[in-house]
Amino acid sequence: MPHLHAAAPDAAHDPTLILLTVDEAARRLRVGRTTCFTLIRSGALESLTIGTLRRVPADAPAAYLARRRAEQSAA
Repeated sequence: MPHLHAAAPDAAHDPTLILLTVDEAARRLRVGRTTCFTLIRSGALESLTIGTLRRVPADAPAAYLARRRAEQSAA
């Protein structure tokens, strides 16, 4: 009898996560990892460190996009 396993949720779209890795945040923004780190370094994308790990709050990609859309609408 075959085993039926529920597929693990895709971390880039899992609504229960409160912190994302930089790779997961990059996937949500549909940008590369390097671009995501550039956004973090510039302060455009919120992040925090936990020990040596860099994490992005799950709501930060949407907040970044909202700010960008507002900036572009105002221009």
